[in-house]
Amino acid sequence: MNDEKFVIIKYIKEFIMMLDDYTILFPRRYFELRNALVMNSNKLLERVYDANYANIDDRRPIQLDCLKMVNLIDFNIEHAFERKILSEKQTVKLSKKLENINKMLYKWIQNG
Repeated sequence: MNDEKFVIIKYIKEFIMMLDDYTILFPRRYFELRNALVMNSNKLLERVYDANYANIDDRRPIQLDCLKMVNLIDFNIEHAFERKILSEKQTVKLSKKLENINKMLYKWIQNG
């Protein structure tokens, strides 16, 4: 499937690029938090690809796993904001992008 036609993939890639720009200057003591954000975002992309290529009968558990990953990423963003690592503007941008991804995932699950 062409990635440009699969909008969720496009949004996740944009999210990862945006996150990469924002996490470059993470303080050394919060390196674990930065790694969790980056790794979970990349894992989300991988799992969406897995779900896309999976048999329709096997797709739902993978999609639900993707929703779980979105919630973990959201928690990590919130944690970074509370620690004043991410600004409010950065947090809002990331959260809006993540919210769109979440909505797309729910719609994808509903449509089968």
